[in-house]
Amino acid sequence: MANQAYENLVKLSRELQLLNDTQALLSWDQEVNLAKKGVAHRAAQVSWLSGEVHNRFTAEKVGDWISEAEQDNSLDEKQRANVRDWRRDYDRETCLPIELVIKLSETKVTAHEAWAEAREKSEFSQFRQPLSELISLCKEQVGYWGYTDNPYDGLLDIYEKGATVEMIDQVFADYKVDLIPLVEKACKQENDSPQALEAEYPIEKQAAFNALVAESIGFDFDAGRIDTAVHPFCTGLGPKDTRLTTRYDISDFRSSLYGVLHETGHGLYDQGLVAEDHGLPCGQAVSLGVHESQSRMWENHVGRSLAFWEKWLPKAAEFFPNLASLTPEEMTRACNQATKPFIRVEADEVTYDLHIILRYEIEKAIFSGDLDLDDIPDAWNQKFEESFGMKVDSFANGCLQDIHWSMGGFGYFPTYSLGNLNASHLVAAARSCEDVRSSMDNGDFAPLLQWMREKIHQPGSLYSPGELIGKAAGSPVTSKAHLDHLTSRYL
Repeated sequence: MANQAYENLVKLSRELQLLNDTQALLSWDQEVNLAKKGVAHRAAQVSWLSGEVHNRFTAEKVGDWISEAEQDNSLDEKQRANVRDWRRDYDRETCLPIELVIKLSETKVTAHEAWAEAREKSEFSQFRQPLSELISLCKEQVGYWGYTDNPYDGLLDIYEKGATVEMIDQVFADYKVDLIPLVEKACKQENDSPQALEAEYPIEKQAAFNALVAESIGFDFDAGRIDTAVHPFCTGLGPKDTRLTTRYDISDFRSSLYGVLHETGHGLYDQGLVAEDHGLPCGQAVSLGVHESQSRMWENHVGRSLAFWEKWLPKAAEFFPNLASLTPEEMTRACNQATKPFIRVEADEVTYDLHIILRYEIEKAIFSGDLDLDDIPDAWNQKFEESFGMKVDSFANGCLQDIHWSMGGFGYFPTYSLGNLNASHLVAAARSCEDVRSSMDNGDFAPLLQWMREKIHQPGSLYSPGELIGKAAGSPVTSKAHLDHLTSRYL
């Protein structure tokens, strides 16, 4: 029986989750519905909620409860994990002045609107000041937390518990050595899309087809929905309320389809968490590197597979008759062409991580003091040309393309590549089960989802990211499984 201190923490944690869920709803609404003139008030709403959560969680009595719960030997494994994460969060939050918490939250809201306009007009100057403020605030935040080797460590740790520059540098250095020659070979393969794909795809038909696919792989539309936004995302507003968004290209239905498959992967993770634990640390996803493993798995390992198109091409042709002349093999090849696009979210699997490594190197240089704000566009363009052999033609296709910096999301990008490595490692482990492998090869992905539910979703944050992947797959993640996957698919 847990002691009173632990029960007090449970009660407080669930109450604060209600405030965090409300804040998430306001953020979702800002992306999907909010009128431009409502931004200032929205910033006030969100920043007030952030301050309220911070004040309540950092009260002195909360620290006393955590200390008392840490001494309670009667707690079970999940309860001890909750206390562990409360301690981690409490120690970080109590370092921060309330003024900084409110200012950072408020700036994220206003910066997002500035970024959206700057991206639309392809004018870096319109985003320069908000970006400068966010960088300064994040540097101040890390300064209060303290760090051993690199200030960027503190930002990485927000999204991937325990991650450091040293760790990410090692992962990317080993991976990049093998990835670059693979990219060059893959891009030399035949890359002509079938002429039959050149057509107009009405948005309402795209939306209907996407929803059909999302539901078929397990997304519960009685507990979620899909809307339209400038930048696709998924957000969980509660155990029975998961919101997906996508964007549409009327000349290519694949853009929204793979955006929806990606966000559905996130949504399936959220819907697979233990609902009774919502509001407690163990009821949350363990990290973005694990979260991204689920989105990249459904988008790429499933959605770009031959088995997927053998099942779905006939149905797709009912929505888009021009596809009827294609074979599943042709459609699969068309969805797995290695190119070198400017835009990260339009990148194929084999070139995708070069986009991420570029962003990681830029962010690392910003927070180490090696890159000034005004030099960001040129540094971006130079690194892009070095990796892709092309000159960036606009800010919108360069450093303004992603939403993350407008959200203060420095340290977020590396989790995408960690997600790719985790996804291939997990899929390889899942396919070692005969039922999962044979079902996947026949276009039935329910056993794969069930495997992920048991191994990844339901444990929540019980273990660290590395422990969770190791327990699920039977070994720590390396780049081998992903490089094997890319080689098999592209070469």
